[in-house]
Amino acid sequence: MSAHRCGRRIWQAGFHDHALRDEESLINCARYIVANPVRAGLVDRVGDYPHWDAIWLPQ
Repeated sequence: MSAHRCGRRIWQAGFHDHALRDEESLINCARYIVANPVRAGLVDRVGDYPHWDAIWLPQ
């Protein structure tokens, strides 16, 4: 059941969903996600995070 149908707000403020419609969207989203540890200050470089790898990104 979608969040809209259940009538409750279940996502944090500022959240928006994004449909992945093509390969370019998938790659851009994968890049954004694997860079989260850098933005959070957990590591200095993406490659320093042990779980950074994504099958949609070139090595």
